[in-house]
Amino acid sequence: MSIEVTVPVLPESVSDATIATWHKKPGDAVKRDENLVDLETDKVVLEVPAPADGILKEIKQEAGATVTSQQLLAIIEEGAATAAAPVEKTAEPAKAPAPNAAAASAPAASAKSADLSPAGQRVATENKIDAEQVSATGRDGRVTKEDLVNFMRTGSPAAAAAPAAKPTPGARPEERVPMTRMRAKIAERLMQSKNSIAMLTSFNEINLGKVAAMRKELGESFEKANGIKLGFMSFFVKAACEALKRHPIVNSSVDGNDVIYHGYQDISVAVSTEKGLVTPVLRDAQSMGFADIEKAISSFAKKAREGGLTLDDLQGGTFTITNGGTFGSLFSTPIVNPPQSAILGMHTIKERAIVENGQVIAAPMMYVAISYDHRVIDGKDAVLFLVDIKNQLETPQRMLLGL
Repeated sequence: MSIEVTVPVLPESVSDATIATWHKKPGDAVKRDENLVDLETDKVVLEVPAPADGILKEIKQEAGATVTSQQLLAIIEEGAATAAAPVEKTAEPAKAPAPNAAAASAPAASAKSADLSPAGQRVATENKIDAEQVSATGRDGRVTKEDLVNFMRTGSPAAAAAPAAKPTPGARPEERVPMTRMRAKIAERLMQSKNSIAMLTSFNEINLGKVAAMRKELGESFEKANGIKLGFMSFFVKAACEALKRHPIVNSSVDGNDVIYHGYQDISVAVSTEKGLVTPVLRDAQSMGFADIEKAISSFAKKAREGGLTLDDLQGGTFTITNGGTFGSLFSTPIVNPPQSAILGMHTIKERAIVENGQVIAAPMMYVAISYDHRVIDGKDAVLFLVDIKNQLETPQRMLLGL
């Protein structure tokens, strides 16, 4: 019995997808729920599982093709996998290869497996790619899943065995690499934001001495009780939620000539990935405790590193917080994430001299910025919102009392 494998139904915000990687080829045995192919959308990479056990009979769309919802991808011959199983088993390479054959029979991706993410390890193993031959673009020299996919598009496993040519002294090499769909979409949205929003940025600075002292005093107890460290981000999320309640215009969005006021705070938190910046959403953040926020952010960061973020994780959001301070940024003007009306930018904490009660002291200071859509948010509202954030963080007890 033949079974069709089709593109899953894509959300309204995603019109099509690109076939990134086939993990099986015609004639391969497949098991139910085993990943057959990765589809790259503007936002995430979707996995398409096998609907049943069988043999992959035919691939209808090759890697690189653009596909839409419900489009036919492949045909599976159900029930044929049982007959093929003994063949695959006998074809496994010996675990103790002869000395002369060691290079041919060793797992291709094992040489650099420690530098691969789990998703990248799977792609490298299934496609027999030597990760040592792939140019790494990830943090700390890690080979990402995207690096492997780009390698398969522009090269081949056979070509990986050839040593890379050394640049000629004095040469000026260049390499042209097409943007991924996600990077292209990010670029499109940034230009949309710059061209369609009357954007303005206001700044302030916050003395985080009391927050730092609270983390030092209660951090260990917090971690024992909740299994997660108490970071600075949860303080900013809680402060933002309280400030948004008092300044609802900052929590609004624009739809044509209408302004939509949201009676809830869905906070988008910017997370850096190898493919670009993504903003998973803390839904109903106003109802979350510090531990819930820290756990959710940690989960998003892990899923982002492993390519496991879903479209549901990224959709929505009424206000965004981005923390360039994790990379050492001292000052920046963040760009509003439409259709939201504002974004809060955090920066690195630096000990600076300030005057307090007539005395010059050293304090852990952070510059903060709010970029906002001046079509709906007046400068007064933006500045008062930022001052509200400052007051809460300089006196953390205010958050507990809703002040």
